[in-house]
Amino acid sequence: MKSLLTPLLLGLSLPCWLPAEVVDSAANGFTVRQTMSIQAPPAEVYQKLVRNVGDWWSAAHTFSHDAHNLSIDDKPGGCFCEKLPGGGVQHLQVAFALPGKTLLLRGGMGPLMSLGVTGGLEISLSPEGQGSKLVLTYSVGGYIPKGADTWAKPVDGMLAETFTRFKTFVETGKPEASK
Repeated sequence: MKSLLTPLLLGLSLPCWLPAEVVDSAANGFTVRQTMSIQAPPAEVYQKLVRNVGDWWSAAHTFSHDAHNLSIDDKPGGCFCEKLPGGGVQHLQVAFALPGKTLLLRGGMGPLMSLGVTGGLEISLSPEGQGSKLVLTYSVGGYIPKGADTWAKPVDGMLAETFTRFKTFVETGKPEASK
């Protein structure tokens, strides 16, 4: 299991590409939030979020090293899952889905899943001009040796990288900006 967690841990140490915010951080939990404008209507943003996750999620933040093994079944009880040879991973579970508006997932992402924590990842969409406003909030609580507050910035950085890729994918069809 440790060898599978290594790429996820390394990915959590990446710098933040998107203005983000650690809203709260304490020994027993943390909340991070990111807000961005995306040049596409909310219905399209939502569809690309759940139907094209393998096209924009970074392979560095997967166990299989292949983001196309990821899927999101956007119904209550549905799974944000990853196929593995002979098995799989449930990264998060869908608690609430309102297409074009809100997706709420529960669980500990990446290396957090093996710790005594749970979390709520809410992705809210609303119309903004000709596009959408996306607000992502991830609240995590529970027991982590040395304190949950040590994870707030790394998790925030991973989510910032991930959702910067998502924004770029929605707006350009590619997860990384042209150089």
